[in-house]
Amino acid sequence: MSEHLSAYGQPIGPPVKDWVERNRPKRIALTGRYCRVAPINVERDAAALFDAYMQAPDGRDWTYLAQERPVGAASFREYLARIAASSDPLHYAIVDLSSGLAVGTAALMRIEPVHGVIEVGCITFSSRLKKTRASSEAMYLMMRYIFDELGYRRYEWKCDSLNAPSCAAAKRYGFNFEGIFRNAIVYKRRSRDTAWFSITDAEWPRIRSAFETWLHPENFDAAGQQQRALAAIRVSLSQQAESAAAVPAPSRMVD
Repeated sequence: MSEHLSAYGQPIGPPVKDWVERNRPKRIALTGRYCRVAPINVERDAAALFDAYMQAPDGRDWTYLAQERPVGAASFREYLARIAASSDPLHYAIVDLSSGLAVGTAALMRIEPVHGVIEVGCITFSSRLKKTRASSEAMYLMMRYIFDELGYRRYEWKCDSLNAPSCAAAKRYGFNFEGIFRNAIVYKRRSRDTAWFSITDAEWPRIRSAFETWLHPENFDAAGQQQRALAAIRVSLSQQAESAAAVPAPSRMVD
């Protein structure tokens, strides 16, 4: 039962003090240790992205995307120009700082500044980006931009409920599973049940700390293997917070 009541005694949600409509995300670059998330530039990124996507032996990475993998450089360039021109979804290239080349894309979409809600989606990682520090850092940089700079309240992740790798990635990054929307959309002439995940602004500080701990160079050995998993770091931080909250305040001496 909510502790907040309307003038008629009905339970209502807590007040959001001093709330104002948030700004829309801009076409700006977000730079980290391992990658840069930057607005797509067709001239700069088309050849590198096409080459990166063609490293995969087949198109299975595109099964759960709205688009099939383009089969040629010309059709890929047309596809990239089309998504680069979109404002919602607002697509970004993920550039590997070690090579200076774009190796994937992701978008901010379903942008609702009035409510402070936004979704990350259209995530298209090449084999050169998957399971790298840069891939996790790209997701962190986008979250940090949305929560810390733009002040949004809710960050969403949605995917086909049958897309097991995407569901696993959402949980690894710290998103909470919220349920399945049945028969949510039709795409590629098939039905999709959509899995919903989210992070709220109240959860973000712990998730941010976990990302920053995981991404630190000290978390990786000489071979580049992680010392601690991202999810394990997040659990440890939660346990520390719970332990701190459980410590009773020191008693005061009374003369």
